[in-house]
Amino acid sequence: MANKNDIYGYIHSFQSLGTVDGPGVRSVIFMQGCPLRCACCHNPDTWEFCRGERQSAGEMFDRVYRFKEYFKSEGGLTVSGGEPLMQPEFVTALFELCRSADINCALDTSGCIMNDGIKELLCHCDLVLLDYKYTNARDYKKYTGMEMEQADIFLGVLDDMKKVTFIRQVIIPTVNDSKESIDKLFDLGKKYSCIKKIELLPFKKLCVEKYRNMGIIFPFENMEECPDNFCFDKIF
Repeated sequence: MANKNDIYGYIHSFQSLGTVDGPGVRSVIFMQGCPLRCACCHNPDTWEFCRGERQSAGEMFDRVYRFKEYFKSEGGLTVSGGEPLMQPEFVTALFELCRSADINCALDTSGCIMNDGIKELLCHCDLVLLDYKYTNARDYKKYTGMEMEQADIFLGVLDDMKKVTFIRQVIIPTVNDSKESIDKLFDLGKKYSCIKKIELLPFKKLCVEKYRNMGIIFPFENMEECPDNFCFDKIF
């Protein structure tokens, strides 16, 4: 690998301090580019590749390091998207730099790809937030464009690597809010020892105006929002 400081990636945005993308207080880097087209996606502006701000791993490390004192023992850095797996060399280099400074590193991903480069990335990752979007193959393909099998392959690798994993799923009324669907999701925690938490997240429509401004259709615009009190975490 080239000098870690000189590996570049395309960044959509940077959040200095957040509390919803992993445990504790965390800086969050949203990568640009995603191959999926999830019907509930809130960030269609992250889809296109090679857009956004071109930054080196060293530059982004410097930005994250400024906030290290706020992370305490629970927090750290989360790299999200878009889809961070589409820029694995950059994310790997950034994680290496952060971990050398004792900054916890979390990866928020759909698990849409697996190869040797991704396995190398995971070696430098402390926590994976896996967006396991549906519990049947038909809905997975219909609403994301991704095969459910790919998510299962990714989860199997996480289990083999004993990588601490939180499963996250956005709960959409009439689509995946049935008891059967949620029971299937919780069954994953019994099957894979790497899963330490399953988070049910409420579907919201704060992104509608963004879709309209971009001149594209939000597929779930007419869906009801999920009440906040429906969703919760299950610890394993």
